[in-house]
Amino acid sequence: QVQLVESGGGLVQAGGSLRLSCAASGLTFSRYAMGWFRQAPGKEREFVAAIGWSGSISYSDSVKGRFTISRDNAKNSVLLQMNGLKAEDTAIYYCASKAIGRPKYDNWGQGTQVTVSS
Repeated sequence: QVQLVESGGGLVQAGGSLRLSCAASGLTFSRYAMGWFRQAPGKEREFVAAIGWSGSISYSDSVKGRFTISRDNAKNSVLLQMNGLKAEDTAIYYCASKAIGRPKYDNWGQGTQVTVSS
């Protein structure tokens, strides 16, 4: 079955950087779009960034210009480089996968905590 494992979260001061990684297994990685989502305490989960199987990229307005998503199909991994972190970026970050032709992300990791101190 599909397994997604996030890593790289932690505590960082405002203005700092973190790099999140998501290792995928149990799928033909190159045929999946990969996304990052986050959920802050008391809020709904929200979209952060996505990279398609063809390499197309999209970001939420709140992270555009600060975060960079990339994928390594040889390593079955997707990265999220986060720069210029703000207190409002504090959340649990989730990696998710979506197969070609599927309307929704249907596999999720367990999440990794990112805390930005102001």
